[in-house]
Amino acid sequence: MSFATINRSAPKTLLASIPAIENAFAAEPSLKKRVYDAIENTPQHVPLFEDIAKYTSSLLARHANPPTQPVEADEGPAAKKRKLQNGNVEGNTQSTGDVKAEASLQFYMQDVSFAMPQRKKLTLEVTTGRGSLRARNQSSKEVEFGVPLDRIRHVLCLPVPEKSQRQFNFCIIPQYSDGINPPPEGEQVFESMVWTVSDGPAKAAFSGNGQQVGTGDGETAEALVRRILNETLSHTKVVRPDERQFVSAMPEAHRKGEKAYHVKAFRGSKEGYLFFLSTGIFFGFKKPLVFFAFENIESISYTSVLQRTFNLNIAVRPHNGDENETQEFELSMIDQADYAGIDAYIKKHGLQDASLAEARRAKRYNINGAKAEEDVAGTADDNAAEESELQKAQRELEDQEDEDEEDYDPGSDGESDGSGSSSEEGEDGDEEGDEGEEGQDLVAAELGSEAEDVAEDEL
Repeated sequence: MSFATINRSAPKTLLASIPAIENAFAAEPSLKKRVYDAIENTPQHVPLFEDIAKYTSSLLARHANPPTQPVEADEGPAAKKRKLQNGNVEGNTQSTGDVKAEASLQFYMQDVSFAMPQRKKLTLEVTTGRGSLRARNQSSKEVEFGVPLDRIRHVLCLPVPEKSQRQFNFCIIPQYSDGINPPPEGEQVFESMVWTVSDGPAKAAFSGNGQQVGTGDGETAEALVRRILNETLSHTKVVRPDERQFVSAMPEAHRKGEKAYHVKAFRGSKEGYLFFLSTGIFFGFKKPLVFFAFENIESISYTSVLQRTFNLNIAVRPHNGDENETQEFELSMIDQADYAGIDAYIKKHGLQDASLAEARRAKRYNINGAKAEEDVAGTADDNAAEESELQKAQRELEDQEDEDEEDYDPGSDGESDGSGSSSEEGEDGDEEGDEGEEGQDLVAAELGSEAEDVAEDEL
């Protein structure tokens, strides 16, 4: 009996020396005992139980040691996931562009007021390497959002309308975020960014090595950011409003004597501002931003032209759309005072003619061609002035026709018909009129035989 007991305990002493099982089930003695009992009954399964123990140990180690910071940044908190324009849900990181990856800072500016995609104060950063433009939380030091530099398609610097103090909005429009061109299936989309800077020196702007910049040299925050972006971006440049392109007929309401470059308009029930720029037409500043690049515009037409306002209808075709796939945007309630300037801008770029759409798409407009624009500026201004006068004359003619239509009495149709039949009798009447001058009774001339019948009755 004792011999049997010794034989049964020997395997347990031998099995206890298996390190994998000891490590995997050290915190679960009862489970470890059951494993050894199973191995005692079926010794041929020792390799299987050893593999299970090793896998269990790896799971425990992964749970005990969570991923490092870069992995967490790639996954992003689920609560901050946002739905993008292509319908896919993307984490807070936009990791394919390495927006949150560690990179060398080229420039950063603190306390920047962002309006899109989040409304809060953040630190604006420009990184080198593959390069990105991003915003970092000033408390948690986490990168909130950003876009790789090579995915940026348009950068606009626009004066903020209707502010007592001059401010500028920088609008970053990445690829497939212009409101016109939908992304291909599965393509990652980065959200547009809008932040505001004041018209004054930068107070908290630094180069990558921490040296403060933009102070003492008279450079404003707007000029500093614009210079940094132009130096960083190789495939596009910052576009600003240009008086040679368009300037509103109405000056800036809140800053007397200052020219305004915007036009108020509505898209549906949403009010916004139109800017007519050298590369396209922009509508903002509320979500969703829309940028009508010249190469996307099929044609522009006017509708609902009234005494005080008119509507602008812009037909567009995406880059990857077929010939018949067009979309129309209606921008309404535009003040008539800006009609001449808008019409001159549209004619200058040939946007009213759909037949020129292919020519616009065949070549991208050279936004750096400032010299070429200066060469044709005088001619364009003369043509714009001439067209404005023609439009004015045409409008006066149309107003005159409208007044004639208002004076028109529908009831006069019957009288006109009657006068037509009377005119046939008028030839005889004219002859009778000539006789009347010789003393003939006018009553007899007008009534003819009827007067004779009356005379016979009296007799």
